[in-house]
Amino acid sequence: MDAAAFASAVARADDRPVLVGYSGGLDSTVLLHLLAGDPATRRAGLRALHVHHGLHAQADAWALHCEATCAGLGIPLEVVRVAVDRRAGLGLEGAAREARHAAFAAHLRAGEVLALAHHRDDQAETFLLRALRGSGVDGLAAMRPWRAYASGWLWRPLLGMPRADLLAHARSQRLDWIDDPGNDDPGLDRNFLRHHVMPHLQARWPHAPAALARSAGLAAAATDLLDAGDDAALAGVRRAVDLLDVAGLLALPATQRARVLRRWIAALGLPPLPAHGSACIEADLLDARPDARARFDWHGARVQRWRDLLHAGPLRTPLPRDWRATWDGRAPLRLPTGDTLELLGADGFDHEVIAHARRGGERLRLPRRRHDHALKHLLQDAGVPPWQRERLPLLSAADGTLLAAGDRLCSATLASWLDARGARLQWTAVA
Repeated sequence: MDAAAFASAVARADDRPVLVGYSGGLDSTVLLHLLAGDPATRRAGLRALHVHHGLHAQADAWALHCEATCAGLGIPLEVVRVAVDRRAGLGLEGAAREARHAAFAAHLRAGEVLALAHHRDDQAETFLLRALRGSGVDGLAAMRPWRAYASGWLWRPLLGMPRADLLAHARSQRLDWIDDPGNDDPGLDRNFLRHHVMPHLQARWPHAPAALARSAGLAAAATDLLDAGDDAALAGVRRAVDLLDVAGLLALPATQRARVLRRWIAALGLPPLPAHGSACIEADLLDARPDARARFDWHGARVQRWRDLLHAGPLRTPLPRDWRATWDGRAPLRLPTGDTLELLGADGFDHEVIAHARRGGERLRLPRRRHDHALKHLLQDAGVPPWQRERLPLLSAADGTLLAAGDRLCSATLASWLDARGARLQWTAVA
């Protein structure tokens, strides 16, 4: 493939600035030089980022090589050192990829484009790896040439080109790149495919990489069609950003229900559901009694059933049962959970009150009521969901009389005091 064909691959019709993920290897070296040679990309803003994993004895030397290359091209480079968590259960490849993408996401500026150098052979390998893991059509779609990413975009301009063309181009342009010996380790899944499986496939079917990449493209097209239907279905069952209607979910076909759940979780920015997640929600939450408090936890997130709704969000720390603090209302009260309680519209209480956690057995007399009632039942009647109840701060008078449950319920005495001053309580949950 000639230089003009490569130049057209990196040409863009917009003026977004570009951040190149630059490892120093063959693929990213070709991409960096192509973008450096494009005047429009230069004008829009071009810089590079090298992720230093610290996994190889030559890692420091590789960073120096990248710095020298970028200096020669007049491209700013940032070297970011990361710690690869080998205990995350992702394998070395997966853990390194997670660390790398976390660095990319953290350093990508708003509206900026992250350019990565994946090519057609990478796409074919990804398709095979996903198929061997039993992925559905979403997974088989493999890598997309363009998609939203972190605070900007992710772009793979070389995805349709075979690696052989990149190698020929690099040699013709006399480029200098790093050969990572880790790429020859057959203990890593992708390397095993690349060196031991793909050569056999190509010996029998020379067009195998192109065919596998084409299958990934077809899976991506099918996914796009399914996504449109899933978006409409999700909108139909959503009752709030983090709430889904159980009856509406059960009215969907089971296969679409699983897709809608995953799409909802992704839209909330929560970790992807594990492989068994949809089945567990189906069996344990959708079929549960409305009062069963059924839940499913994974990777710091939780889906739970409450009445006829599903709620999803990050796991939140409850208010410690032994927490209590005196508060005069003059300044916002910071709770151990990170939430805040404020008195708005008044300079402070006439007497200090005691802020504390629920311990059970509390009773509250509401305005226009002759008797007090169990706080538990009042919260249920008021529709306060369990994920809020466990973090809800209570206010009591010095003699122990309950005055308020956050800003959800207020006693007759405190309500009268607030009304006379045009004041109110405000409980704000940490984002």
